[in-house]
Amino acid sequence: MSDFAAAECGIRQLHARYADAVWRKDPRSFAECFTSKGEWRISGMVLKGRAEIAATIERILIHARRIHITFRTPILEVGEGRASGRTYVTEQCSWDHREPNVSIGRYYEHFVEQDGRWLFEWRLFQILYTGPADLTGSYHDQPDFGPPPGMPPRDAVPADHAKEKWELEER
Repeated sequence: MSDFAAAECGIRQLHARYADAVWRKDPRSFAECFTSKGEWRISGMVLKGRAEIAATIERILIHARRIHITFRTPILEVGEGRASGRTYVTEQCSWDHREPNVSIGRYYEHFVEQDGRWLFEWRLFQILYTGPADLTGSYHDQPDFGPPPGMPPRDAVPADHAKEKWELEER
């Protein structure tokens, strides 16, 4: 098997573990998808390290009945135990205290292979659509970094579209 095929397979497994952890509402398994110093950049937040990532996803998932995530085929650049890419994702969300919704977004990602498993080293999420499944909801303009392998800078912070809904705003 080529290095690219092995990496793509490993990264798809990583995406599957991530989606499984969200469905099962398992913050520890979710955080273990990241390196020990991994970064998750989502909704105006920059979360660093597994402990902060686990604590934040736990605060988000407490309000969800279930979230079903479907990752599309990642577009990857692979070389020597590292990879970068972008992956489109659809989330079907059922919440405790508000209407269900569908979200469509795009992850820009840096991956690293450690001990035979691929992990997220850095991820930035851009929300592209939120609303009902018939796509009559809200579309969100996001910066375009060009065709692959174009990536945002590592210090980019995505716009905040959800902290208030997730009840993560400081009071």
